[in-house]
Amino acid sequence: MARKEKSCGGVIVEGGKVLMVLQENGVFAFPKGHVEPGETEIETAKREILEETGVETELDEAKRVEVFYHIDGNDIDKTVILFAGEPINGTDTTPQVGEIEEVEWIEISRVDDALTRDSWKDAWHKIKKMIE
Repeated sequence: MARKEKSCGGVIVEGGKVLMVLQENGVFAFPKGHVEPGETEIETAKREILEETGVETELDEAKRVEVFYHIDGNDIDKTVILFAGEPINGTDTTPQVGEIEEVEWIEISRVDDALTRDSWKDAWHKIKKMIE
């Protein structure tokens, strides 16, 4: 039976660009991470985005999507909650050492091509409709 994991993060948009991370495992995605005990989804998302990218954010609880996928090698059923948001401390970034190889602001038109999982692309399309 697969282990279940839940992470929260965000799709942060500023000036026609989206904040994305290249993880050490080679996956290009939105910043996100595991929920800590006692945290709300929004608290987790804000903390993880800040930890992974150095960007403080304002997130919109009404603009929320869920992503589901299975990680075969570890037999994990993963749920990721993403919120639309924007930066509140500028767009300078600092990748999290040991987890994030690179942080980039990607042009909205290039986000689809950058995402590596179909489930991430589906989430992006849903969020994009909410923010347009």
